[in-house]
Parts: sequence; C-alpha cells; structure tokens
Amino acid sequence: MQAAELPPWWARTTVYQIYPRSFLDTNGDGIGDLPGIVRKLDWLRDLGVETLWICPFYGSPQQDLGYDVSDYDAVAPEYGTRDDVRRLVDEAHARGLRVVADMVLNHTSIEHPWFRESRSSRTNPKRNWYLWRPGKKPGGKAPPNNWRSLVGPRGWHWDERTQEWYWASFLPFQPDLDYRNPEVQEAMLGVVRRWLAFGFDGLRLDIFHAIFKDERFEDNPFRARLLPSEDDPDGFLQSYRRTLHHPETIAFARTLRRVADEFQDPPRFLVGEVFGQPSELRRYCVGDESCDGLHSVFLFKAMRTPFTAAGFRELVLEFEREMPAPLVPTWVFGNHDRARRGERLGYHPEREKLSAAVQLTARGIPFIYYGEEIGMRDLELPLATAKDPLARMYRFLPDVVAQKLHAAGVLLNRDACRTPMQWSGAPNAGFSSPGVTPWLPVHPAAVTVNVEAEERDPASILHCYRRLLRLRQTRPALQAGALDLYPASALPAEVLAYRRTFGDDVVTVLLHFDDATRRVRIPGDCHVPLASTYPAALPIRDGEAVLRPYEALLLGR
Repeated sequence: MQAAELPPWWARTTVYQIYPRSFLDTNGDGIGDLPGIVRKLDWLRDLGVETLWICPFYGSPQQDLGYDVSDYDAVAPEYGTRDDVRRLVDEAHARGLRVVADMVLNHTSIEHPWFRESRSSRTNPKRNWYLWRPGKKPGGKAPPNNWRSLVGPRGWHWDERTQEWYWASFLPFQPDLDYRNPEVQEAMLGVVRRWLAFGFDGLRLDIFHAIFKDERFEDNPFRARLLPSEDDPDGFLQSYRRTLHHPETIAFARTLRRVADEFQDPPRFLVGEVFGQPSELRRYCVGDESCDGLHSVFLFKAMRTPFTAAGFRELVLEFEREMPAPLVPTWVFGNHDRARRGERLGYHPEREKLSAAVQLTARGIPFIYYGEEIGMRDLELPLATAKDPLARMYRFLPDVVAQKLHAAGVLLNRDACRTPMQWSGAPNAGFSSPGVTPWLPVHPAAVTVNVEAEERDPASILHCYRRLLRLRQTRPALQAGALDLYPASALPAEVLAYRRTFGDDVVTVLLHFDDATRRVRIPGDCHVPLASTYPAALPIRDGEAVLRPYEALLLGR
C-alpha cells in the first residue's frame, strides 16, 4: 500500500482538542499553559492521536477565556509567549503531530483597538468595521430589530457615547466584525495568513456560520422553538434566518479555502464550527462543481443521537448520504461548550468505550475532547461563582434549574466540562503542584479517574482508546476506507455492523448496543479478531462471535 494512494493527512487524521487553561500548569499559577502542552507531547503521541487542536491562546482580557481576542498576533501571558507557541509547533512536528489553531473570525473583544476606535465616534474610519445601527423609537433607545444572540438575550447593545447600537452574536463584550467591509476581510485574512505561515497545520473556525448577517437588517421570523440544539440553531422563539447561514458566508468559506491553499507541504486544513442539519452544512464544503470550501465542518448531530444500534445506523446513513467521499464527515461527541460524553452515557465505562469505537471506526475525522480518553466527568458548579460568562449571565436561575438543563444536554455553566485534566490521584490531580489553587476545582472523582490509575488497568477506558487509535494508525481501511453497512436484517436488533475497505485492506466492525451477552453470526469474510473494547476478544467459533455488554469487535481477514 503506497502512502501516495491515501487522501491528504487531514482526511484521515484523529484530532485531540486541548483547552490550554485546563491541561497542565507548569508555573504554579493554577492556569494551564503552553509549556504544559509541550511537556505532554510524548504522552499524546503515544496515546495515538495525530493532530492537536489548541483553543485560543491570543491576547485577550479573558472575559470569555480567550474567545474574546484583543490582539490576534500576541499571546496571552498566562499561557506563555510567542516563543512558547514556536516551541509547541516545532516540538509537535518533530514527533509527527500536526497542530491546528482556534481562530475567532466572527468577533473581537470589546477591548480590541479596532473596536475602541470604532466606538470613539460615528465618523471614525473604523466605525464601519463593526455592525452599528441607529435604534427605533424616540431617541433611538429601542434596538434596531428583533435579533437575538446565539445564547438567548437580544444581541444589540446600546453605546451611550455615540447613541447607537452595536451587534454581538454571542456575548455583549464580543462585538461582531462587519465582513461586508473589504477592509475587514483583508485584515482578518492577513491574520489567517500569518498564523498559517507561522507553521500551524490548520484552523478551527469559531461560530463560522454567523460571519455575515442580513444587509437590510430585517427582523428574524417567529418560530415556536424555545431552545437551540446541536443540529438546529433556532431557538428563543426565533428562526435565525437573518443572522446565520447567509450565502455570503458560504462564499467566504471559498475565499478562506483559497487562502489556505496558498500554503502547501503540507496542505492546510480548515474545519468550521457550524450548527444545523448535515444537509445544510455540506454547503460550506462543496460548491456546484467541486469541493472548494472548508475541508470539513463539525456535525454535532452525533451528540444527540440515541445510543442504540438503530439510532447510529440512521446517523451513519445520513452522514454517508450528505457527506459522500471526497467529503469527510466529522465525529464529535464533546467539546469545551458541551456536556462531556460520559454525562450523556451515564458514566458507564463500557458505553463510553463503545462510543469511542464508533468515533474511531466510522468513516470520518474523530475529534476527541481532552479527558474523554479517561472518562472525565462534568462537575456541577454553582452559577453564582462561575468563571464562565454565559453562566454569569444566567446566574439569576436557581442551580436546580441549571442542573436539570444539564441533565437534558443544555450546559449553562461551561465550567462543568472545563475542569483540570486528571493526570494522577495526587493533590490537584497532577494538574498543578500541591498547594496551588487551580483556576477551577478538580473533580473529586480524580482520585480514581486519572491517567496514572488507568495506565495500570488493562480494562480501562484509556487502554481501550490506545488500542483503537493504534489499530487505526496501521489500517488504511479505518483511516480512509469506504464504509458499507451490513443489512439490519442480517443482525440482531441491538447490533450495528459495517465494513471498511481501502484497496486490499478490509475491516469489519461489530457494535453491540446492549447490556446482554449474545452470539452473533459474523457477516462477511473477516473472522480474525483485531481489537475489542474489552482487553481481549473472545474466540471466534464456527463463524460466530460472542459479544459482551456494549462490546465493539473489530475483525480482519
């Protein structure tokens, strides 16, 4: 098998998301930093992941913990220096790892010099770098229209000095840039070019679907839907038709792709954070004639798919239909804004291992959120003391309401999924030195749920991830192969099976979504056990496999 026959690196990689603030603190200030990531590069390589996605490290007042950028070319001092970024990229590359930076294109911090100029007067040259509008009613004290932010409250904010309103898609201190202004596009494309030239292998694009808004500023239509979800961004009794998924945003995806394509050896990778149904999101990647947009987009629908064979059968069929090769689906079960995967699976180790098997064997790019590989849990924290600005905005709600929403998959306090990485059972879980107060509390479960403990347990979630990741690295069929589902009629209702094929390499995957033990006749001609989510597969006899509760079994010829 010649490497040249394989698709580009980004189409067959596995991505590990690092929230720098929570990964490893090396200087004793309680905040994770870039040198901490460097210190763990060998561990990450040995885990078997191939690409690191680093959440924002740019200059920022940290009101949204880095997603409010005040200087795109600087590094926040709590994370380190540009020299630390240089070392991270170089050391990762020396180990064969790629590095993707998180890029916030839609908005800046309210403290960015551009916005300070913009709000200084209505005639300032940077006034039209942001979305300013006069209000309605006498004195303009009513918002220009009914648009709501992505998190619920109105997105228009009154500026007393200039007596106009500015628009923010997310939080009030994150004003949106106006991409209808060519100067804005030129400035932000310059930021993209500089970091790609620096050596980053790609960019994750924050809330990319919000880049352009309706140029006539018409009201959003009413929709009888209260809360948005991963696969439907409408909510708060509005359809976000005027503020999301504009044709100009789709066109801008192609502009970004052209910029990324200026950099080769290796080719650079663009993945967009977008919300909606896969049938709509594919437009960000493919035009009428070619795949000339973003390389891929997050398909968050997997987060809410029922954890059953039938549920994932339908999802795989949808991903294959809407993102056919050469498009590449993504498999995302958690991130810094969403409840951890274990929360949705009842912290059941075998279910979590089965979930990992789906993510690492189906066709697509897996995105692993730090701590998923050891089964880290969300930590319920009170809204009143939250570091998360979204939680502070909703601090008037009783904590019991936030907890019920959390159980339903709506995370008001994102601190819950951002707690320090659990490296050991030592004080502070090995994240910070003993005696240091971490920026967020360490989860009490860290005493037993940690890397050090799971290294010693061959039946741990960590060892399961390692087996699957290492097998994926050696089998082109799992990296880049076509996927063919076996007929549901050929299997028990609780079992999903598919065949991955790349050239002569063939792997059959059996996924058992049930807590019973059952004997299953193996479809196809792959009868040699390659890996299981248990420490070892049971023997295959007479073309039949015994599947234990929530077991995934991978078979070759």
